[in-house]
Amino acid sequence: MYIMAIVAANVITAAFAPLIAGPMVIPYGTFLIGVTFILRDLVQHHFGRMKTYVVIILALVCSAISSYLLGDTLYIVFASSIAFILSESSDTEIYSRLSLPMAWRVWWSGLVGGLLDSVVFVVIGLSPLGAGMVPWEAVPMAILSQILVKTALQGCGALIVKEFPGMFPELR
Repeated sequence: MYIMAIVAANVITAAFAPLIAGPMVIPYGTFLIGVTFILRDLVQHHFGRMKTYVVIILALVCSAISSYLLGDTLYIVFASSIAFILSESSDTEIYSRLSLPMAWRVWWSGLVGGLLDSVVFVVIGLSPLGAGMVPWEAVPMAILSQILVKTALQGCGALIVKEFPGMFPELR
């Protein structure tokens, strides 16, 4: 499900114009990317840290190929790959090192992963430093928009893990 969600985020982003909510512009794929951090935590919980890195590399390759095949420029594919590896690695390492209940590990690791993913991709990929799709004056709102969505989804995921442990018996 983790890899499928990442590829689906690329497909949805390519297929639909972004959601515009006031000054916020949110690619629809952002909603799935917020969920992928939770799914990655579940992969890690089930398979362990080292196998999770193998899955992350596989997901990175699938993401890059699907992004390119959907028409993204190599620069966008590169920026997405850098953001992906930094955010997923951070999520993995934070999740591994926290000695907290599962819900809090999901929350904190995903929060940091989502922040990194949003900042790195927007600055390297979309700003004038990258593809130039987002002017400098719109970069802060582009980053904030993605962070808000990913953070909300992380919060929902953490609450589900906390409040419905029966849904995840392997997490006890």
